[in-house]
Amino acid sequence: MISIQQVLFFSQIAVSVVLIVLIALQQRGTALGSAFGGGGEFYSTRRGIQKKIYYATIGVAGLFIVLGILNLLM
Repeated sequence: MISIQQVLFFSQIAVSVVLIVLIALQQRGTALGSAFGGGGEFYSTRRGIQKKIYYATIGVAGLFIVLGILNLLM
């Protein structure tokens, strides 16, 4: 029988993997020059799928925090 603590634990692991993937997708979208300190000459707004990935990252990070707090309380 699976306890609520095990469900919280494994769901937090799954959410953390999704969060890592979303963050990696955001990093891939940046130009190579910005990785070395350059590329900051202009401001680029997020559009389309980039904006959706950004908001999904915020939502998944919030879910990760909530799961972490619930895991501590149980």
